[in-house]
Amino acid sequence: MRTKLKKGDKVIIIAGKDKKNKGSSGEGVITYIDRKKERVTIEGLNKGTKHIKPSANNAGGRVEKEMPIHISNVMYSYEGKPARLGFNIKEDGKKVRVAIVGGKRIEIK
Repeated sequence: MRTKLKKGDKVIIIAGKDKKNKGSSGEGVITYIDRKKERVTIEGLNKGTKHIKPSANNAGGRVEKEMPIHISNVMYSYEGKPARLGFNIKEDGKKVRVAIVGGKRIEIK
């Protein structure tokens, strides 16, 4: 699936257990995008427990880890508010990403 989100974008979770209004901050930075499975991993959010088998290098046990969340459950964060993303083409032919907030198109990096 094509997505306009990139690694390093600040996003807000709009659905699920880490949604902003349930005591969680609900906002974080994308650390990984899996385009085939349509999932993103967000730094510090959607934590789960993973059981690690003991090996020669580590003792094993339970480790808390950020788990992937479906890409449809996150939105780009522009100044703390959720925003849709789009593209504009400048006069010189360059394509730039824009945040669409309240009908206004604001250029982002």
